[in-house]
Amino acid sequence: MPANPESPVPPPLPARQSEFSFRVGKRLSESCSPTEAQVSANGGEFLGRTGTITTPHGEIQTPAFIAVGTKATVKSVLPESVAELGAQAVLANAYHLYLQPGADILDEAGGLGTFMNWHGPTFTDSGGFQVMSLGSGFKKVIDMKSVDQSGPDDAVAPGKERLAHVDEEGVWFKSHLNGDRHRFSPEISMNVQHQIGADIMFAFDELTTLQNSRGYQEESLERTRRWAERCITEHFRLTSERTGKPYQALFGVIQGAQYEDLRRKACRDLGALNFDGFGIGGALEKENLGTIVRWCNEELPENKPRHLLGISEPDDIFTAIENGADTFDCVSPTRVARNSAFYHPTGRYNLSGAMYKRDFGPLQEGCDCYACLNYSRAYIHHLFKAKEMVSATLISIHNERFVVKMVDDARLAIEAGNFFEFRDETLDRYYF
Repeated sequence: MPANPESPVPPPLPARQSEFSFRVGKRLSESCSPTEAQVSANGGEFLGRTGTITTPHGEIQTPAFIAVGTKATVKSVLPESVAELGAQAVLANAYHLYLQPGADILDEAGGLGTFMNWHGPTFTDSGGFQVMSLGSGFKKVIDMKSVDQSGPDDAVAPGKERLAHVDEEGVWFKSHLNGDRHRFSPEISMNVQHQIGADIMFAFDELTTLQNSRGYQEESLERTRRWAERCITEHFRLTSERTGKPYQALFGVIQGAQYEDLRRKACRDLGALNFDGFGIGGALEKENLGTIVRWCNEELPENKPRHLLGISEPDDIFTAIENGADTFDCVSPTRVARNSAFYHPTGRYNLSGAMYKRDFGPLQEGCDCYACLNYSRAYIHHLFKAKEMVSATLISIHNERFVVKMVDDARLAIEAGNFFEFRDETLDRYYF
């Protein structure tokens, strides 16, 4: 039967992929001319750069900090306020949205951005981190500070039951909400993320920790590679099937823990696949963060963006930028805000202290955020002590603005050729 000429014909996938792009701007090694001593102190060449990510919902100027909106909301902050404080994009979590309200609800609503009234670019992570971390009883924290391989590879937190079980096809896990049993696989993760409808999504991977044995890291790395291939196949199938939807970019996730050969192998293996970009994930020792990021970015294709998952401390951010990370995210700015902590150029402080009871200045002199322009430390201190929810809102607005602006200024410093001076001045004030 001849095709109906009035029926829409889906464009070939390469054309659909052109709806997403990345363009490198200035390279740190060229604009700032690091000295041999600086290169030696870094352990290798500086791979930082500026760039532009183009998505169907707008551009992201990189380096950029991506605000985390786990459940389709940056906790306690309206999307309008997130835009006003300068965030270029928001990252939501596939695991949480799958459990509540359900990915089909977001699909019916028109996608994540429409559902939450956010008009800019959006990300979703695959849910792999939450499946593994919550499934091991570690809640939201995985130890990234020490290497201890004395325990079993399927260790759980003390007093907890293992809720996640990995096999070749995927993961069985129990919901942390009600204990219901669920299945995630590369194909299910892709279906969930396509329904959520973010501009950038991540392939389903297996999270490992610094406590896993070398043998298990190797086994897991190969499983993540096979899952990555399955994610691409399902992603392309869904892209062809879901006509009329904006193209969603797919990033592969690099694992390999603290092992150089495994990190480089993962980058070469996934770099050869048809991904739109890459996420650097898994366990990264803080003291070796820059080295691990550099290993990865020495191997990954230069013309594709790299996202570092889960960092926001100033020293980590600068280390990530100078070693080639383009974007990164973290829940920390809003999480610490709910405990009264606010960021300041000279460090992080707790507003719950009695010293702020009669402090009528802003959280930070000269800050242009809504909280600092309109409210005093004394007032927000009172709100926190009175257990009023708006205290978290105001501190969260400031903290997000602080990190977003710091990264924006780092990007401008690369462009201007004074990145290292800006880095040293910022970190010297913050930590000393």
